[in-house]
Amino acid sequence: MQEQENPEVSQPSDESVQAAAPVNGEPSLEEQLSATEAKLAEMHDAFMRAKAEGENIRRRAQEDVNKAHKFAIESFAEAMVPVRDSLEMALKVESPSIESLKEGVEMTLKQLTSAFEKNKLVEVLPAQGDKLDPMKHQAVAVVPAEQEANTVVSVLQKGYMIADRLLRPAIVTAAQAK
Repeated sequence: MQEQENPEVSQPSDESVQAAAPVNGEPSLEEQLSATEAKLAEMHDAFMRAKAEGENIRRRAQEDVNKAHKFAIESFAEAMVPVRDSLEMALKVESPSIESLKEGVEMTLKQLTSAFEKNKLVEVLPAQGDKLDPMKHQAVAVVPAEQEANTVVSVLQKGYMIADRLLRPAIVTAAQAK
């Protein structure tokens, strides 16, 4: 009588027997589980390798940035050494003439100009009448002039740009509005 009252406990159902055994050539659940675990292990390994590679790339990039900061002015420094040498030689001359001093200063200025050009250090030297550009010029005074307002009247000090970045603005006086 107990068998009739509780049929679920007596024997496993046909469905559970079929799930454990292969049906129509399909792998069993255990085989599917082991295949899935193998794929998971493979994916985990690939993920860990990709993560390590990403970390290596980040580290190498940081080292490159540090080296770039450390040696950024190396080219400019190499170009400036001859300029210093010329100035030191000029100071060693015991009795220089005005002409020789002028010639030495001109040669040193040529070396300096060459070093600036080689390292893309460009003068900002606006001409009289040029439109005032606040990105390149700094007006320190506004003076009455016979030219259009907000134009350069005179340059008090040249400015400089390195590549496309302003290093120092040109100091100018600007024309006053009439």
